[in-house]
Amino acid sequence: MTALAASRAAEDTALEGNSLAFLAYLEWTVGGGSGIRFATAAYEALGSGTAPVVRALLADRLAWQHATAGNDREADYVLGVAEEAIHEHSDEPGPDWAYWVDPDEIAIMTGRCWAELHRPLRAIPPLEGALARYDDTRARDKALYLSWLAAAYLDAGEVEHSTAITARVFDLSEGLASIRPMARARLMAKRLEPHRSLAPVGALLERAKG
Repeated sequence: MTALAASRAAEDTALEGNSLAFLAYLEWTVGGGSGIRFATAAYEALGSGTAPVVRALLADRLAWQHATAGNDREADYVLGVAEEAIHEHSDEPGPDWAYWVDPDEIAIMTGRCWAELHRPLRAIPPLEGALARYDDTRARDKALYLSWLAAAYLDAGEVEHSTAITARVFDLSEGLASIRPMARARLMAKRLEPHRSLAPVGALLERAKG
C-alpha cells in the first residue's frame, strides 16, 4: 500500500500497476480472494506511453489470476495480449524492475496458466521450450517451473514422465534458501500417490518422506 501511494504521488502509472499486481497476488495467496480485481486495475492503470515489457508483465499477472480462478477464456485472451506486447518493438527501455521479463518468461507463464487450467496439450510446449534454455544455475526458478511441467504431464496421463520431472524438482530444490520449490515438489508427490504401485512413483514417495 505504501508503494501504491508513492507511485500515485509520483504519477508513475507503470509502478502503480506493478503495486496493484502485487496486491492481487497477496489477496490470492493469503486473503482468500481471486486477486482479479487488483490485477485488472493494475493493467488498466497503465498509461498510453507504458513500455511494452510492463504491459506484457501485467497482462501475464492478470492471466495468472484468471487461470487460478478457472477462467480459461479470459486467461487465453490476456496471454495473447502479453505475447503481443513482449514482441513489440520499442525505443524506450523498460524500468529496471522489469529487467527479467522476456519472451521466455512469457512462455513460462503461458505454460503455468494452462497447467493450472488442466490443459496439458497447451501447457507442455511453452514450458518445455522455455525450460530448454534454463540452466541449473537458476535452480529456484527452474525447479518451480518444472513442477508445473510435471503437473501437466500427469494431467496428460504420462505418470512415469511426470514422476521423473518431479524427481528433478527435488534435486534442484535441495539446499535452496527458498522453500517454495520444495513445497511444489511435495505437492506433486502427493498428486502422484494414487500411482504408488508403480516402482518410480513408490521410490519418489519414499524420497518425499525425508
